[in-house]
Amino acid sequence: MSHLLTILFGRLPIGWLQLTHSRGRFFAAVAGVAFANLLVFMQLGIMGALNNSTVAPYDILDADIILSSQDGNTLTDGGHIPRARMFQALGVAGVSDASALFIGNLPFTLEDGSSVSLLSFGMDVAKPLFATPAIATSLEKLSLENTVLLDEGTRGMPKDVIAELIDGGQFRFETGGNTLTAIGTMDVGVGFLADGMMIMSDQSFMRVFPGRSSGAPNHILIRIADGVSNDAVVARLMNTLPSGNLRIQTKSGSAANDLAYMATERPTGVIFGFGVFMGLLVGLVIVYQVLSTDVADHLREYATFKAMGYGQSFFLGIVFEEAIILALFGFIPGILVSLGLYAGLVSFTGLPVEMNAGRALLVFFGTLMACSLSGAIATRRLANADPADLF
Repeated sequence: MSHLLTILFGRLPIGWLQLTHSRGRFFAAVAGVAFANLLVFMQLGIMGALNNSTVAPYDILDADIILSSQDGNTLTDGGHIPRARMFQALGVAGVSDASALFIGNLPFTLEDGSSVSLLSFGMDVAKPLFATPAIATSLEKLSLENTVLLDEGTRGMPKDVIAELIDGGQFRFETGGNTLTAIGTMDVGVGFLADGMMIMSDQSFMRVFPGRSSGAPNHILIRIADGVSNDAVVARLMNTLPSGNLRIQTKSGSAANDLAYMATERPTGVIFGFGVFMGLLVGLVIVYQVLSTDVADHLREYATFKAMGYGQSFFLGIVFEEAIILALFGFIPGILVSLGLYAGLVSFTGLPVEMNAGRALLVFFGTLMACSLSGAIATRRLANADPADLF
C-alpha cells in the first residue's frame, strides 16, 4: 500500500504511515467513520423510501393537471372539491378531458386475524386514459360490481394470494359489510400510510365508502389537447374557475409539492433529515479527534519540517491525505453494511428502500468533505506555531 501511495502522491505517504503506525487507533478511526456512513445511509434510505411512497400514487395516474382542495397537504390526504369544477374545466380552451378521482383508506382483516390497510382509489373505468398504460388495460374489467385491482407488494398479504392473482385467479375478502373481489394486480409498492394500494371503479368506491358523495371527489384529473402548454392551461383554469378552496397544479408540480411538504412539515421527514445531519456531525467529530491527536503526537516532527522551511500547505497536504484515507476506508464497510440492512428492511417491511449511485456518491463526497474539514481544523495549531516553541 505504501508503494502504491508513493506512486500516486509522488512522495513518501507520510499521512498513511502516521495513521497505520498505531493499528488500533487506525481501525478505531475507520470503524467510527464507517458508523457515521452507516447512520447517514440508513437515514437517507428511509427518507428516500418515504419520498418514494409519497409520490408512488402518481405512478398510477396519467394526467397533465390536477385540481385539488387548497386545504389538502398531499395527494392522498387532500380534502374534497365540488364535482362541478370538472364540468367547468371542460369548457376551458386546451382541456381535452377530465375525470374525478376518489381516495380513501380501507382496512380489512385477513383470515389469520391480521389487519391490512389499503389506500383505495376510485376511478371512472369508462376513462382508462387517466390511468397509466399498465393499469389502463385492466381498468375496464372493474366495471363489474365490487371488483378491484390489488397491489402486488401489499404488506401482510399472503404470498400465495398474490401469486394466484398474477396467474389469473381471484381473491375475495370482506370489509365494512361489503364483499370485494380482487381480479388482478398492479405493481406500485407499499408505503408509510398504508400496507398497499387498491383501485376500483368510482361506483364500487361509493358502495365501500357510503359516507362519501359522488359530487365531492378528492381530485379532478385533467388531460390537455396535444400541442398545448400545461402552464398555459393552468393559467386559463386559474382565471376561469372560482379561486376559493381550489389548488391547480401540473402533475409534476403536485408531486414536487408533496415531497416538499413531507420533508419540511411532517415530523418523519424532519426527523430523518436531522438524522442525516447528526450522522455527518458524528463523522466530523470522530475524524477531528483522530487527526488532532495525530497532529499532537507528531508535533516535534512537524516542527522539524517547519524549521526546514516547509509551509502550512505541506502540513495541510499530510493531514488531508489522512482525511482522504479515513474517508475511503470508512466508506467501503459503511456502504456494504448498509446494503445488507437495506435488503433486511425491504424483506421485513416491504418499504422501497434501495441504494442508488447518486446516494452513494453523495455520501462519499460528504464524508470526504467532512474529513477534509476536520483535517483543516486539526492543523490550526501548526499555522502560527514557532518551531522553537514546539521542542
